[in-house]
Amino acid sequence: MSTDIRAISDQVKQESVFVEEVLAELGRVIVGQRGLLERLLVGLLGHGHILLEGVPGLAKTLAVRTLAAAIEARFQRIQFTPDLLPADVIGTLIYSPKDGQFSVKKGPVFTNLLLADEINRAPAKVQSALLEAMQERQVTIGEATYPLPEPFLVLATQNPIEQEGTYPLPEAQVDRFMLKIKVTYPSREEEKAVMERMNQPAPPTVRRIISLDQIARARRVVDDIYVDEKVKNYILDIVTATRAPAGGPLASLKNLIRFGASPRATLALHKAAQAFAFLRGRGYVTPEDIKSIGPDVLRHRIVLTYEAEAEEKTADDVVQRIFNEIEVP
Repeated sequence: MSTDIRAISDQVKQESVFVEEVLAELGRVIVGQRGLLERLLVGLLGHGHILLEGVPGLAKTLAVRTLAAAIEARFQRIQFTPDLLPADVIGTLIYSPKDGQFSVKKGPVFTNLLLADEINRAPAKVQSALLEAMQERQVTIGEATYPLPEPFLVLATQNPIEQEGTYPLPEAQVDRFMLKIKVTYPSREEEKAVMERMNQPAPPTVRRIISLDQIARARRVVDDIYVDEKVKNYILDIVTATRAPAGGPLASLKNLIRFGASPRATLALHKAAQAFAFLRGRGYVTPEDIKSIGPDVLRHRIVLTYEAEAEEKTADDVVQRIFNEIEVP
């Protein structure tokens, strides 16, 4: 087994040489936000969609556009608005009076990187148009089903504070996001660097330095990264604790959690941890990888009770409590 892990680690070191180069290139445009940029790569390498949440002006959209600029891949942006229709996202059938036939006009979802900007500004019927695409990597138009290109990644942004003109995301769609990243304010020094950088005559740009072939090879290596049985059990202990907290220190959480994380969360945490280990140049997953990436995987998959809201508890509070109490292998 140690020989296998050593071989995987060698593969990881060989295929992950682009990671620091990519992060450095993204850092030419995005000041700070190292954790955000790493998690964008986790989603890209771990076959997972990402939801970015933060107040306006925190460079959520800029971060996604910058990542897309560094990849030799197709990129589309959809500005979600209340008058958007499902056909504007996935496409539709167009009738031709000349020959009496219908032809397919594919929508912007047929791309590698899809930026769903302010996704919660569109009604549920539009948001639901992405369900099939996000889970099955295909789209049904009329009676025909069309596969989406590989890789296919949805990067969505939403504003958590402005409620007027917004619609909550359906639980089925929220659960399809591997990670929900909370984007926070920069530090004073970082904000000063942003001010100085953006005051230049020409805004900084990035080079295209990752090819689709590199991404495909890196994804295959990520799939092979070793996860020990103890670490797998640690993942299961954490996820099941969100559904049925055991006695002892976690007993009080029963009154705070209405619905826990689904089995999709278990798969997402496993895959995200493998991708996170890849970024660290390792061929194996450690419990620290689980603790580092776990809150981003679980925070949007826990539905709290009214009692939790009355006590002003958040999903992050519950997740952190679980990580603090579950024994680390």
